[in-house]
Amino acid sequence: MADSLVIVESPAKAKTIGKYLGKKYIVKASMGHIRDLPKSQLGVDVDNQFEPKYITVRGKGDVLKELRDAKKKVKRVYLAADPDREGEAIAWHLAHSLDLPINEKCRVVFNEITKQAIVEAFKHPRQINMDLVNAQQARRILDRLVGYGISPLLWKKVKKGLSAGRVQSVAVKLIIDREREIREFKPEEYWTVTAHLLSGKEKLEAKFYGYEGKKVELKSQEDVEALLVEIKGKRFIVESIKESERKRQPAQPFITSTLQQEAARKLNFRAQKTMAVAQQLYEGVDIGTEGSVGLITYMRTDSTRISEVAQKEATDYIKQTFGNAYIPKEPRTHKKKEGAQDAHEAIRPTSVWRTPQMLKDYLTRDQLRLYKLIWERFVASQMAPAILDAVSADIRAGRALFRATGSKIKFPGYMKVYVEGNDDGKKADEDEKFLPPLTQGETLKREKIEPKQHFTQPPPRYTEARLVKTLEEKGIGRPSTYAPTLDTIQKRGYVRLEEKRFVPTELGEIVIQLMEEFFPEILNVEFTAHLEEDLDQIEEGKADWIQILDQFYQPFKERLTFAEEEMKEVEIADEVSDETCEKCQSPMVYKFGRFGKFLACSAFPECRFTKAILKSTGVPCPKCHQGEIVERKSKKNRLFYGCNRYPDCDFVSWDKPVNRPCPKCGSLMVEKKKKKETAIVCTKCDYEEIKT
Repeated sequence: MADSLVIVESPAKAKTIGKYLGKKYIVKASMGHIRDLPKSQLGVDVDNQFEPKYITVRGKGDVLKELRDAKKKVKRVYLAADPDREGEAIAWHLAHSLDLPINEKCRVVFNEITKQAIVEAFKHPRQINMDLVNAQQARRILDRLVGYGISPLLWKKVKKGLSAGRVQSVAVKLIIDREREIREFKPEEYWTVTAHLLSGKEKLEAKFYGYEGKKVELKSQEDVEALLVEIKGKRFIVESIKESERKRQPAQPFITSTLQQEAARKLNFRAQKTMAVAQQLYEGVDIGTEGSVGLITYMRTDSTRISEVAQKEATDYIKQTFGNAYIPKEPRTHKKKEGAQDAHEAIRPTSVWRTPQMLKDYLTRDQLRLYKLIWERFVASQMAPAILDAVSADIRAGRALFRATGSKIKFPGYMKVYVEGNDDGKKADEDEKFLPPLTQGETLKREKIEPKQHFTQPPPRYTEARLVKTLEEKGIGRPSTYAPTLDTIQKRGYVRLEEKRFVPTELGEIVIQLMEEFFPEILNVEFTAHLEEDLDQIEEGKADWIQILDQFYQPFKERLTFAEEEMKEVEIADEVSDETCEKCQSPMVYKFGRFGKFLACSAFPECRFTKAILKSTGVPCPKCHQGEIVERKSKKNRLFYGCNRYPDCDFVSWDKPVNRPCPKCGSLMVEKKKKKETAIVCTKCDYEEIKT
């Protein structure tokens, strides 16, 4: 009979842990937080040392009753929420709700959900760490003071439903600042001149470098014409050759922010989706005879540290799979990032022997793709560096100097398993090319000279990956805050995604302009980063959380009073469309909702007619033969295609339809993305062609 109750956050985690602990333990899920601040009011007594007013979360009454009933049947209760500030706070709230002594050793933490880690953790329960709890309380109250202080002001002065927050407001400001840079950017002209040459029968390209060994930039067509005059009739002679060997080191194991960045680049995952799928892998997945198993370590971490056990396991796997040459000469040590809390290991598989290939029959497509990314990154991080042979040749034509460079992989090392992506979508090895064998003094045959005009480009808009990277570099927020922050700024209509890049809306620019005027500290990157450092100090027991709150609140309260008196109301005029309302014939206007732009009747609230903005594909509906297929978006903002006669016709397709029938059977054809190309395939027969 069970004599202990274990409380975790989710049913999946409960199932996995229950399997390891056996029949003496009842494992229940709290389904997240049991208590929180009320939504209908500030819930913080600012005149009484910021005393929070916690209430049972709506809908959690039955869960709490079930936990209390289970507690009566056992001798001991263990609180096994996630090993971070949030998890510590959940444990603390549970202890209060279940009347557990605060000094009791009831807290159990583990970085991975494996039998060894779980059994070991239950041998060493500890008291609830109040420094961690107070750091979480301070963050929650800080965010509540800012949000419930500024948001009502924005409702009153701008429009209802707006919100402000410490991290989200800085994120929006970064996006707007980048947009301003783009608007103010003045392109500058420059030219490149490439010489296409032959060494025997082998081709090579050399780019103009300068004159007489000095680098020269070509800024105009006149500069190019002067160069062409200089090299006219001149022989291209190899002046010098420099050969070198370069080592390329693997990327470090994932932390939360780098996982979000790489999943965005390689898997096209939004930050929110990455964290949701990672949570599933951490909490446990049923993998056949093994039952429910936690497949990765804890996914909210800013540490690249790896345990000796995991490192040895990786070394054994690499040696067995690839051979001794792929083992680094010294075990890899990963430098601690400045400001990292280093509370947990990096994100890695709980067992490197569980390869993605072994798990493909047990995981969903998204789970498998993310697991494969984590597994490959970890294995590569423990492998030998790649070795590249690099060659640089200086080629003279008259006074002009051209330079040809090339490199070739001599030993793949970690690249055998994984190559890191970047924000331009290229892999690190895509530009690798090698020069043909050249000799000093050799005369090369000229094929053609290719001048090209270019203009400098403005800085790119932020992708999710680039914004997460920037927030991390500036010390804004923490691993757990990035995904919800990006989700919130889109839901509020402050920014929107266009071609996977953030673009600020008029509403976002107005809100940030007002905050720049009345609450500059909230938008100040250094100020916000310093607050994060204060929270870390609270967590380490080096600062008093009430004092930190008071230092922030007193000047903030003065700012708030001033803004309430001085901030003027702002009216945002709706953009009028060419369409009229189908119900009352009033003009339709463009509005922004949580799922993007839509049309609404200008006579609102008298008329509440709305209409989606549909982009036609020009393809007749293959199901009803009366409508045509248009682009639509799901609730998760995913693009799909459906009949414009919906709900009368329910035809849908995730793949883009093609406006011509299958030449084999006459059915609808759609575009399907392959690894490096797009195919056009029939939805009924086996016809397929590559899109050109």
